[in-house]
Amino acid sequence: MAEKTVTFEEFQAHQQRENLWILLHGKVYDVAKFLDEHPGGEEVIVAEAGKDATESFEDVGHSDEARDLLKGMLVGTFAGSEKLKSAPVPTHTPGSTPKVVNNSGPGTVAFLVPLACLGAYFAYRYYGA
Repeated sequence: MAEKTVTFEEFQAHQQRENLWILLHGKVYDVAKFLDEHPGGEEVIVAEAGKDATESFEDVGHSDEARDLLKGMLVGTFAGSEKLKSAPVPTHTPGSTPKVVNNSGPGTVAFLVPLACLGAYFAYRYYGA
């Protein structure tokens, strides 16, 4: 049986959590049913919707077992590589709420709290004693 060819338009139509396809090594996989089981959480897969996830997939260093699981999710071969390269990358999947990134992080607090304590200590020693 010939492998199905997936067009760019068809791939782009499957970006919702309930019907999510990802692209790995030129192959399209339907991962919607796997989202709840993914050990790294569904967010990492959903973040790759609408784009080539090959680099992200390989950077994590997935096991042979994970690669074997993909075989059962195969939809077909992707035929829209040129369109995908020129298409704008979605910032979030349609129908979902975009995530707000907080860049202050714990680093700022972890730096300022000890600095304030140190300042209070020296102020007490200088003015209080």
